[in-house]
Amino acid sequence: MSHEHTDASQNPAHFTGHVRLGKPKSAAAGLPAVISSARHILQEMDAIRGMKALLKLNQKNGFDCPGCAWPDPDDERSAVAEYCENGAKAVAEEATSKKLDAKFFAKNSVADLGQLTDYEIGKKGRVAQPVYLAPDATHYRPISWEQAFGKIAEHLNTLASPDEAIFYTSGRTSNEAAFLYQLFVREYGTNNLPDCSNMCHESSGVALSDTLGIGKGSVTLDDLYEAEVIIILGQNPGTNHPRMLSALQKAKKNGVKIIAVNPLPETGLLNFMNPQTVKGMLHVPTHLTDLFLQVKINGDMALLQAIALLLLREEDKQPGTVFDHQFIQDHTSGAEGYIAHLRELQLDQLAAAAGIPVGQIEEAAAMLLHKKKIVACWAMGLTQHKNAVDTIKEIVNLLLLKGSVGKPGAGTCPVRGHSNVQGDRTMGIYEKPSPVLLNTIEAVYGFAPPRKHGFDTVNAIRAMRDGKAKVFFAMGGNFLSATPDTVVTAQALRNCALTVHVSTKLNRSHLVHGREAIILPTLGRSDQDIQQGEKQFVTCENSMGVIQMSKGNLPPVSDQLLSEPAIICRLAEATLGNRSKINWQPYLKHYDYIREDIEKVIPGFTNYNTRVRHPGGFYLPNNARDGKFVTSTGKANFNVATVIEQQLAADEYMMMTIRSHDQFNTTIYGLDDRYRGIYQERRVILMNAKDIKAAGLRDNDVVDLINTYEGVERIVHRFLVIAYNIPEKCTATYFPEANALVPLNSVADKSNTPTSKLVIIKIRKSSEL
Repeated sequence: MSHEHTDASQNPAHFTGHVRLGKPKSAAAGLPAVISSARHILQEMDAIRGMKALLKLNQKNGFDCPGCAWPDPDDERSAVAEYCENGAKAVAEEATSKKLDAKFFAKNSVADLGQLTDYEIGKKGRVAQPVYLAPDATHYRPISWEQAFGKIAEHLNTLASPDEAIFYTSGRTSNEAAFLYQLFVREYGTNNLPDCSNMCHESSGVALSDTLGIGKGSVTLDDLYEAEVIIILGQNPGTNHPRMLSALQKAKKNGVKIIAVNPLPETGLLNFMNPQTVKGMLHVPTHLTDLFLQVKINGDMALLQAIALLLLREEDKQPGTVFDHQFIQDHTSGAEGYIAHLRELQLDQLAAAAGIPVGQIEEAAAMLLHKKKIVACWAMGLTQHKNAVDTIKEIVNLLLLKGSVGKPGAGTCPVRGHSNVQGDRTMGIYEKPSPVLLNTIEAVYGFAPPRKHGFDTVNAIRAMRDGKAKVFFAMGGNFLSATPDTVVTAQALRNCALTVHVSTKLNRSHLVHGREAIILPTLGRSDQDIQQGEKQFVTCENSMGVIQMSKGNLPPVSDQLLSEPAIICRLAEATLGNRSKINWQPYLKHYDYIREDIEKVIPGFTNYNTRVRHPGGFYLPNNARDGKFVTSTGKANFNVATVIEQQLAADEYMMMTIRSHDQFNTTIYGLDDRYRGIYQERRVILMNAKDIKAAGLRDNDVVDLINTYEGVERIVHRFLVIAYNIPEKCTATYFPEANALVPLNSVADKSNTPTSKLVIIKIRKSSEL
């Protein structure tokens, strides 16, 4: 067996060993969320700047939250607080008054900064000017924008092939920047456009495209309010999408029943105290979940098939009363094969695979029995498994049996994690572009874009690791901390001749770099963006396909920041020079010119500049929402898949990575996971009390976690054991601390998404005490 050990520069084992535990909270939000929001804002800026930012956050004439992609209400919005606690934290981090200038980088070496935790790195502040790390240098130093673009262009233009460059995109990038970025990259000559979708909802996009003909959800907020039943699977909205709780509260008021499916009984799934209501401020919660199903890790497919089997049995007893036969006949393909598959299944076996008692599954089936208005919501608890695509198709199967797609109050709702990750894909950020997009680009701009598929995130890491890619350019994000197999990813980045990051703040990816490295500081969502003396706005797409404007209102902390569109245009001019067939200058003068060209290339953006100026924006076309299914069969497709139960040795456990309440993606806001009652420590592993006892462990024991996928030993050291309400043989750890355990080669079938929600581990007492 080969051995692979963690590198302290990626995953420092800073932990106190003195975790403070409290009782998990019984309700989300309320006054504690208000207090937490205010505290984070005041830690990063003065009260005036903070209030100026918050009063414009998610307003129709303000800026879009840099956090999650949950949609804003179409109708009335709170004039004071149209945001959640974690949205306020995200703004506090981005709009901070702290800034990193030349003195900071002269004082702090890359090696010294690399010994800090991600939390400590993130608290340093905004990068205030472009900086450059020379070969073998120990410190970043200032560089002019012209010199920076010149160095990047030189590297790109001396590669043997454009395919030796990787162009990554995070979900924070605006539509305008994403469109220009993919345009530049394709004129440069490659489709190497990996993005954060590859690591989160790629499985949703593949599954929904195959079954319904569109890789997006089909519902609006109004559908949640009109539904009869909402099923929430593999999602923790109280932490990851807190404003969803307000929508669920409104749905409950309308009589909607909610079924929650998750390995952990998350606070936000159970009860909600809306801080914008008197009851919420008085700690009077709204009970959200009517039925909580505590599924085993990756037991969702078995659960969904068990529910479908029970519905089939009732349909057999009372033909025509349970399934929507007219919908199935007119709008679907493959129903006979799927129903034949269900008849071969055994309920008790499915229940065991799901980890749910048969009686509780019968309760769920009874709630759906005579309902047609069903909305299914899910997030990465479903998408990051080997069988993720088939599991999501199983959700679609259930909805199709009930005729619950393409009608009011019914449909699919994959809840995106980052604010414009869906918009980036709409704009063409994709390593497998459609021929239609490429043909349109060629017709509009007069150059032939490459047709060969590029690298997604996993394949980009492999290419850098193997020396097949030599320049890495990231438009936002914290690539190292977001990706799997941290040691391999770190080596891949170090293999590059040049790594470049367009960033607002310092993060770990700046500290694990190629032979040369550059940080290009950019404006954030909250910053005023002025080009040619005129204030600009950008646009974003939320989880439900709404395109809306975002206009920052704060003075930037430095006059050395450029907007993302400006960075891309100037980089394109420096790299492509006279050989470019695109006139980049108008895009620099006014973003309306960018939107005019988006309208020419991307479907659904007719009269873009006019419609997006309408308060609240506009909805993109959605064939599934309209009951039209643009698939290979011309209909919505059923899918047949087999449940495969994970087999574990006596000393093995399933581990999933999760967020704490004090983080968003890789950004660590603080060290308290308030809802779960875990304070001042992130290096923890949540275990079932019976498993702790059987393993000869005790609460607060310090352990190492080991994964040996494909004969490679991956280890993370010094984690504290915490007894928690989680199914037996299931465990949970925070990311990015446990990302080193996620094997690069363990990916979802068809989507190639890393399987961060199911990693097989062993646990042993730590030798590093």
